[in-house]
Amino acid sequence: MAQILAPSTQWKMKIAEIYSTYTTPTTSKMSSLLLRQNKKGAHTSSNKFQVLAIKSENSTINRLENLLNLDITPYTNKIIAEYIWIGGTGIDMRSKSRTIPSPVEHPSEIPRWNYDGSSTGQTTGVDSEVYLYPQAIFKDPFRGGDNILVICDSYTQEGEPIPTNKRHGAAEIFSHPKVIAEVPWFGIEQEYTLLQKNVKWPLGWPLGGYPGPQGPYYCGTGADKSFGRDIADAHYKACLYAGINISGTNGEVMPGQWEYQVGPCVGIEAADHIWCSRYILERITEQAGVVLSFDPKPIEGDWNGAGCHTNFSTKSMREDDGYEVIKKAIINLSLRHKEHISAYGEGNERRLTGKHETTNIDTFSWGVANRGCSIRVGRDTEKNGKGYMEDRRPASNMDPYVVTALLAETSILWEPTLEAEALAAQNTSLKAKKNHATGLPPCIYVDLPS
Repeated sequence: MAQILAPSTQWKMKIAEIYSTYTTPTTSKMSSLLLRQNKKGAHTSSNKFQVLAIKSENSTINRLENLLNLDITPYTNKIIAEYIWIGGTGIDMRSKSRTIPSPVEHPSEIPRWNYDGSSTGQTTGVDSEVYLYPQAIFKDPFRGGDNILVICDSYTQEGEPIPTNKRHGAAEIFSHPKVIAEVPWFGIEQEYTLLQKNVKWPLGWPLGGYPGPQGPYYCGTGADKSFGRDIADAHYKACLYAGINISGTNGEVMPGQWEYQVGPCVGIEAADHIWCSRYILERITEQAGVVLSFDPKPIEGDWNGAGCHTNFSTKSMREDDGYEVIKKAIINLSLRHKEHISAYGEGNERRLTGKHETTNIDTFSWGVANRGCSIRVGRDTEKNGKGYMEDRRPASNMDPYVVTALLAETSILWEPTLEAEALAAQNTSLKAKKNHATGLPPCIYVDLPS
């Protein structure tokens, strides 16, 4: 049975201090009443608290906000760690809080924990304990101070990664000596859609209806073109505070849809940062009363889908003659297209139709500055003979551990047979000549192996 303790004198003094300096604009009646009482000097701070509780229409909310913003550092060295992990669907995020004795600087200082896997769709009720291993820490923008967000992955009691733990396999690939030597960089463009809470219809859209056609919304400004900017800006600042390497944000082509970019990050760090940024966005939309969707095609019809384009380069690609290394990696990617597509997000076939800046899901292609290809190479990369490439196939709900690890594996570790590589190179050359002759857009299509 929990023991109920009365507040200490120190805490009573703190509460009195908070409410004696209370300035939140609630109602003019409440403010004027407090001023009159302060002038008369007839009431103590506890009476001021009663006035707030009785007279203010928003008193409960106001007191709650004060407690949420309470600075506990003068009274304890303890901090709150929010353990975050991925649930049974592979895209849902779960979290719970734990008190840590003192501030920490590394995940190894944080104790392992467990949770009920039968309630997250990851185990049965007979043997339901799943163990959390802390892997990355970020500053907590919601609680502030030394409090932290902890990205974890999940294991059985015997220390085996559970099937939904994709981080473990990614860590093995990124710890390979060849991969380490290539210092893989990732820049991930996370698109998402904001939905009205009760109707699950995009923010800013008329209920049961549609806005004007696409065109003015991409990077648009104005009440009739930009919906949800406060959420996007709040998320931007919260990520910077947390230590996430967020590099930008913008309104997307479909109204109510936004994008932010994370990177460049090295190796598995990119996926850790994306997962933490997603968690922060979930929390912000929760507070705003808006539903966050990572569906790759939230609205059917003539509307853009939502992707998670992944920019990638290796040390060899960034050095002189790196363009040839990029083209070799593209050949590898073409030969493993089906394997990549199967791991690039649920429902991606509704998005990769060949329309709305995509290529068909059953086709592999690449081109310079062409957003209708599977792989886009920037003009500067072609001009400078080195740089990076962009994989435009991943859906907005992709698992960044899976996608980044696959790109590193296919580009650095995987070696095709000489026959397959020669055939892919030959097909690429023939398709390029055909495109040039017919005047088609500069996108090179590669015949996929059967």
